[in-house]
Amino acid sequence: MLTSKQRSKLKALAANISPIGQVGKDGIGENMLASFSECLEKRELIKINILENTDGDPRDLGRELAEKLSAECVIVIGRKAVLYRKSERKDVEHIKLN
Repeated sequence: MLTSKQRSKLKALAANISPIGQVGKDGIGENMLASFSECLEKRELIKINILENTDGDPRDLGRELAEKLSAECVIVIGRKAVLYRKSERKDVEHIKLN
């Protein structure tokens, strides 16, 4: 669970990154989850677009994505979700949350 200070830092970092993918009308698929998981391992922080034609509330979809990816949903603003998961890889520059 992220503290408000950690969440604030991640939000600031996410403001400068571009979305890496999008959730469309077909919802959350296995290939999409694999791709997002791989990106989380490389970057730790990702932004995802949730398209207009997607069924369901963007906040619910953000939480569902985070749960399926064992990540934290940092924030959902409009139709963009920001997810964070600490990488297990050694060759990745880790985000310092302290």
